[in-house]
Amino acid sequence: MTLQLTKKHNFDIVFDSQKVFRLILEAMSNPSRVVNIREYAIKLLGDYPSFTGKQPSVIYTADNPVFLTIAMTLLDNEVSFNTCENQYLSDEIVSLTLSRREKVDSADFIFVCDTKDIKNVIENVKCGTLSDPHKSATVIIKNDNEIDCRLNLSGPGINGFIESHVTQTVKDTIILRDAQNYEYPQGIDLIFVSSDGKLFAIPRLIRMEVE
Repeated sequence: MTLQLTKKHNFDIVFDSQKVFRLILEAMSNPSRVVNIREYAIKLLGDYPSFTGKQPSVIYTADNPVFLTIAMTLLDNEVSFNTCENQYLSDEIVSLTLSRREKVDSADFIFVCDTKDIKNVIENVKCGTLSDPHKSATVIIKNDNEIDCRLNLSGPGINGFIESHVTQTVKDTIILRDAQNYEYPQGIDLIFVSSDGKLFAIPRLIRMEVE
């Protein structure tokens, strides 16, 4: 009898993670520019119905394919993360990246599946120090709401202002972040991603003016 082994995913930890990293870097370097990681998320848990329309063989939470794609790109055993008590996602990240779990106030990366957790996360994550501002957290947030807000963004890499159309989740998150009044150059990086793979970033030194 021949035993056939099936792979849980087809995501190439070297080549695919490099491509996703370039997309995330593009988003971080160009605030509010939307990139799409869908084609790589499909390779992780590729039978998820939001991608294929088919009933999955295993029940997954709605955010796992895109969150796991980001996790496999940015996390390893030298950094830490938190998933705001999403145990399934936490277990998957540990299994795939060997990264360690930490509390919100000490984690390097925080994955926010539920918008009700945003306030607690933003108010408690580490923002770096004056001598080491890069030792701050990156917060990855689910962003599936309708685009209905217009913002002007300013900061490093932007000549004057850039107009951005975003969801209420994005607007509320940036307001919460800016309300922390970080001392320059401290702050936190924000990455917003939808379940279908659309991703954009607001780096820690980017500020907004609401219209």
